[in-house]
Amino acid sequence: MNEAVLNIEIQEFINSKLNSEITKLLFKGSPFQQVSIQDITEQIESKNKCKNKLPTWFNTPNIYFPNKLNIEQTSSEVTANYKSSLVSGETLLDLTGGFGVDCFYFAKQVENVIHCDWNQELSAIVEHNFKILGVHNIKTQPSNGIEYMSLQVKPVDWIYIDPSRRHDSKGKVFFLSDCEPNVPEHLNLIFKHSNQVLIKTSPLLDLKAGLDELTYVKEIHCVAVENDMKELLWVLEKHYSSTIQVKTINLFTKGNQVFNFNLNELENLAPVFSEPKAYLYEPNAALLKSGAFSLISTKLGVEKLHRNSHLYTSDHLVNSFPGRTFRIQKAIPYTKNNLKNLQLKKANITTRNFPETVESIRKKHKIKDGGETYLFFTTLENGTKIVLDCTKTVND
Repeated sequence: MNEAVLNIEIQEFINSKLNSEITKLLFKGSPFQQVSIQDITEQIESKNKCKNKLPTWFNTPNIYFPNKLNIEQTSSEVTANYKSSLVSGETLLDLTGGFGVDCFYFAKQVENVIHCDWNQELSAIVEHNFKILGVHNIKTQPSNGIEYMSLQVKPVDWIYIDPSRRHDSKGKVFFLSDCEPNVPEHLNLIFKHSNQVLIKTSPLLDLKAGLDELTYVKEIHCVAVENDMKELLWVLEKHYSSTIQVKTINLFTKGNQVFNFNLNELENLAPVFSEPKAYLYEPNAALLKSGAFSLISTKLGVEKLHRNSHLYTSDHLVNSFPGRTFRIQKAIPYTKNNLKNLQLKKANITTRNFPETVESIRKKHKIKDGGETYLFFTTLENGTKIVLDCTKTVND
């Protein structure tokens, strides 16, 4: 951490160059003796990555930014704020502190927070930023979180872990044991120091795989932001053995979409199928991650078009549906002439369980992107390929 970066004139220079090309800045070199151009461009790149993801850090003067990789790996403020609502009490120990965004929000709900990170430079940066942000109930500890925890005598109310995938773990399918720290390996030790554990994992983790590796799971939160699946949160409580609750939430600035259920509700459920009716429903990303495909029909009174399509329909509008809702104007078999008769030059196209891609459909039928018409290309349960000509409902 080069503290000269925080000098007024250097901060002013950094802020004046946020929209500049990095390659041009590197070529010109640093106008300051005490700070290299590499240090300056690192601040610029990292700060720019915070603009939408971490607006509090972006808009606060004299924040020191680490390598942009640390920014990419951290929680957004939106998701950090959500997960902070799950904890309370006197003390929370964060074993994998990182850039400290989660800790910043935990500190609003918990009296004392301990931020551990093995990277001493990052720990120093985080400590500086907490002072600038006016947060005084977080202690930064530049050490391995598991090692620090093992030396503690007094238990804490919560332990938080955000394990990262090891670089040698390849492919989209992975397990918690592929991560650092290896949570399943350390669970017994963790429960010696707290009765309550919150674990954040990538949305790529399969729910069943997580349940197979973890014990005492009480809740699973599938968290999406603006219909982009961001993270899975696992709430563990020592000796918990009752029904696991699954909570899906799609966070929007205009209002959140929520759908909750108990895991045992998924047992012995068969989907109900139907041909297209008056309304079409597309589940949000969080709901899709939960796997509650048949339960949606039972709980919300909608029917599925095909077992593999994950599109639903009904005669009457379900305002509370957690996803996008459309009014079906026409349902036509997929043929070139039928599409031509729609006389559409522009439309929003979605494919679900359909043999052609959006790009190939646009090219073949000369339909540009945009407009107020929504075309869904999909397959019915009887195998018929159809096109649903839709408009968004007023409440969407």
